[in-house]
Amino acid sequence: MDFDYIIVGAGSAGCVLANRLINSGNNRVLLLEAGPNNTALSLKMPAAVLSNLTNTKHNWAFQGEPEPELNGRQLQHDRGKTLGGSSSINGMVFIRGHALDYEGWRQSGCVGWSYADVLPYFKRMENYGGGGDEYRGEGGPLHVHRAKPEDPLTLAFLKAGEEAGYIVTDDISGRCQEGFGVSDRTVFKGERWSTARAYLDPVRRHSNLTIHTHAQVQRLIFDGNKATGVTYKDRSGHIVNAYASKEIILSAGAVGSPHILMLSGIGPARHLRDMGIDVRHDLPGVGQNLNDHPDFVLKYKCKQPVSFWPKTKPLAKLMAGIQWLTTRRGIVGSNLFEGLGCIRSAPEVEYPDLQIIISPIAVDDATWKPLQEHAFQIHVGLMRAYSRGKIELRSSDPAHPPSILVNYLKDSRDREAMRKGIKLVRELVEQPAFSELRGEEIFPGNDVQSDDEFDRVLNTHTTTQWHLSCTARMGDANDKGAVVDASGRVHGISGLRVVDASIMPVVTNGNTNAPTIMIAEKLSDDILGHPPLPRIEKDVWGNPDTETGQR
Repeated sequence: MDFDYIIVGAGSAGCVLANRLINSGNNRVLLLEAGPNNTALSLKMPAAVLSNLTNTKHNWAFQGEPEPELNGRQLQHDRGKTLGGSSSINGMVFIRGHALDYEGWRQSGCVGWSYADVLPYFKRMENYGGGGDEYRGEGGPLHVHRAKPEDPLTLAFLKAGEEAGYIVTDDISGRCQEGFGVSDRTVFKGERWSTARAYLDPVRRHSNLTIHTHAQVQRLIFDGNKATGVTYKDRSGHIVNAYASKEIILSAGAVGSPHILMLSGIGPARHLRDMGIDVRHDLPGVGQNLNDHPDFVLKYKCKQPVSFWPKTKPLAKLMAGIQWLTTRRGIVGSNLFEGLGCIRSAPEVEYPDLQIIISPIAVDDATWKPLQEHAFQIHVGLMRAYSRGKIELRSSDPAHPPSILVNYLKDSRDREAMRKGIKLVRELVEQPAFSELRGEEIFPGNDVQSDDEFDRVLNTHTTTQWHLSCTARMGDANDKGAVVDASGRVHGISGLRVVDASIMPVVTNGNTNAPTIMIAEKLSDDILGHPPLPRIEKDVWGNPDTETGQR
């Protein structure tokens, strides 16, 4: 089989690329996805987030290595395995990250990735429910809508943020990227709006686009140091070779893309030899620099029956499901994450490094089943962790998932920031807005007060926000840790790019779906030889009291 382009992975980035390559010229495109189609009803239903995470049909559900700083616990790393990838199973929270994230990318040597460079692509991808303006897009493929919280707990959370002295922002992805506000969601008319819905569906039946699901790539094919094709296993278990005259594009994600590179002999030479793989190109950064957002959850009882717990009981679930099926309205049409805060852990921190999100229902950490009482929980996410991990091969067999070690809290600065985050949440729920609603702290409990006690619960309960990234990071050719250049082209190999969250130099300040889509939008222009969109120079609010206070 011969094509112009082969895209490996039909996820958040791959669907974008398929759309842009098909809609520009006469390109023949093969899109390979290891998982099934995205026809399951649960993938459309926003409130089905937890059921999607427990269903391995659409989830790689990678098991991580024992984490040294987390008492050797092995965390599950959920990644989408279907058309739309993780955008088909994620929490649908849409946040771009902070402008200074992208200034950091630029300063690290990634020319063309400043905030002024990426803002036009964020705008191009959006059809924002609030209409377009200087910061937000209108008419793009991806429907993004502001939540409309009505539940008392989310409203109290937002009010408490104001009472605690934090900035109130009307758009966390607009000019004021700090403070408390209502979250944006990739939900449209009561349904999840994944990249498969936004980008792939409009071109799915195009004669130049071939989509193969249940197609797991084994390795790349080369002519010298030029990537010319891929070998994959089809749904029948047959080995198939496919070739591209222009480029191979890996969009298999922060786990899948480095995995394929290493299986193909591109990566740290010593590790590849240990795995019995012939080294095609020694690229030490492949699989290194693994970044994620650690997460810790505080849980509280409710003084009043205001949580969503009763709506999880069998009869209530049935009625809510019927309502959604017939009208696309009601609780099932919400992702339940409608209020958030982006705050700084300390006065000297230049811009937010903590993301605080409330859920008006509390769940058991082990089973993800609702607590059988009125309760709520607040997530503390560390957005700029210093700790770094790695992805390595377990064997040369493509069927064996790779080893994932994130090294959560290995850097003492991360642990300190998480302690501060817990204290700030406790301060938040003591505000008057919560006084009639907040009951006893279920977890970690009021007896946890000292740094040693904080460390104990952090070790036992820190988990992931499922934002793995940076394992094939951008950088120039002189940077020994860089895997791709600022155009996503793999150093030392022609005809091969990586376009997904793995190429981020550093993870962004917030959920990674929006930045991943932006990356694909931007690099689609580069792949097609189009000039980049004109830069948009816009200022972003900065706290004038950074050195003296947090708020």
